[in-house]
Amino acid sequence: MPSTTDQTSPPQRMTGAERREQILVAARRVFAEGGYAASTDEVARAAGVSQPYVVRLFGSKRELFLEAYRQASAEVLAALAGVPAGPEAGRLMGDAYVGLLDDRDLLRLLMHGFIAGADEEVGRVARHTLGEAFRLFRERAGGTEDEARVFVAQGMLINVLLAVDAHQHQGEDDGMDGLVLCTLDGIARLS
Repeated sequence: MPSTTDQTSPPQRMTGAERREQILVAARRVFAEGGYAASTDEVARAAGVSQPYVVRLFGSKRELFLEAYRQASAEVLAALAGVPAGPEAGRLMGDAYVGLLDDRDLLRLLMHGFIAGADEEVGRVARHTLGEAFRLFRERAGGTEDEARVFVAQGMLINVLLAVDAHQHQGEDDGMDGLVLCTLDGIARLS
């Protein structure tokens, strides 16, 4: 006969903050795949909640997209800002950025944010992300403006190559194969 202490307790209800985070995780995935054109209904299904609940929490698709985009941008900038200033900072910042490549949704959401940059607030976040990456590189690595520009440009190239799945289409186009190899060589030199 089982004792009363062997009973399993009912599942805990999520707090509002936990549910909000669950929706933002789903939004990152959905917006990374479908861009700003994705719907709050798609996000709600991915999060396992109702669409009216998503709208009640975030107000609109734009606000939900903005919040997910702000989080993604902040994650990239935190990785770069986490590198201490010094002679190895440029390499370490490159390593920190390459470390983000495992989260393909993060980088694809960033790309969709750049595309949606005509929206005033989305554009503000996009411009800040690029400008802050540039500033952090100069500050931490002591690099020139040109070196900082190349660092930011390399990151954008990596994002674009990942967005088009270039690494999964080797042999399809000689020019693309060359670009991927050249980019991988550049990443290896940063490491």
